[in-house]
Amino acid sequence: MEYTAKSIHLITPFDSGGSSAVLRRAFAMPAVGDLRNRIMALADRSITGNPAVFDLFAFRLPKDASPDELAARLGRLINGEDPLIRRVPDPLRKIIRTHLRFFEARRPKDFDLRGASIGNCILTGGYFNYNRMLDPVIYLFMQLVEARGVVRPIVNADLHLACELADGQVLLGQHCMTGKEAAPIASPITRLWLTATLDDPTPVTVRIREKTDKLIRQADVICYPYGSFYSSLLANLLPQGVGDAVVATNCPKVYIPNLGHDPEQQGMTVAGQTARLLEALQTGCTRSCRREDLLHFVVVDSKGAHYDAPLDIAAIRRLGVEVVDVPLAREDNPGQADSRKVAELLLSLA
Repeated sequence: MEYTAKSIHLITPFDSGGSSAVLRRAFAMPAVGDLRNRIMALADRSITGNPAVFDLFAFRLPKDASPDELAARLGRLINGEDPLIRRVPDPLRKIIRTHLRFFEARRPKDFDLRGASIGNCILTGGYFNYNRMLDPVIYLFMQLVEARGVVRPIVNADLHLACELADGQVLLGQHCMTGKEAAPIASPITRLWLTATLDDPTPVTVRIREKTDKLIRQADVICYPYGSFYSSLLANLLPQGVGDAVVATNCPKVYIPNLGHDPEQQGMTVAGQTARLLEALQTGCTRSCRREDLLHFVVVDSKGAHYDAPLDIAAIRRLGVEVVDVPLAREDNPGQADSRKVAELLLSLA
């Protein structure tokens, strides 16, 4: 928490799985699940009431209850009778209940509440309370839970991811790529783009807003982080304007690859990932740009990490970037990065 006070987190709103998928089908809205997770990850839990808010936002309605039971539980939350909501102090409790009322008033009769994330429902209610704008409700809850950082969607648009595999298959929806809700992809991803719906693969374009452009340009360090390589990292680079803002920002630019297995990478080497990242950044620029303006450092842990493919540091360097080889892996799980080590590394580069 001591490292994130001035951090800016630009999040993809293109998730099409889980609770977000049900909300998006019902309300034609961007996905809010990853935004909710990041806000609560940055929340200062030492503040009175924040642990209760965290528990409420993380709560999911049971998957095995009847529609009447689920509706009754939601009603108790709205009315302030449920123990989960009673633990939340005012005025936050009243704000949450108001947003849940907005959600309930617009919920279709056939809306499936099984497994619904209450945090997602709260943000959805706020989305309607603020005339289908995400920024105000995100800002409100960031202030109320004293989130140590800034969270924004890369765009405020109801769009979906699509990709083409090396075998020619086209997949529509982020949920088809991650290997979590569908079988892992059987062939490498060769192309990624945005679509308006999950029924039509026609590419669409969207541009980042001026405020997002300014957030990128004010950065002291730009980090391309670990996570789902295509549906999280490269998806954030698809909107127009991202590449141009990165080029215009005079600061260190760092890529930290996954330290463990990512089903979307299909065994790509770190050098292959770096090349693909550079290609995506260059594609996102409206005018020609130099590679050295897009990426400076690739951070690896040659001793502690469990990469999908053998690490070839010389191949990474041939791409024109500097390799920083430092301990990053968690001692208890070498396939994951230690967040404290990552934060300290980024601060050292600022």
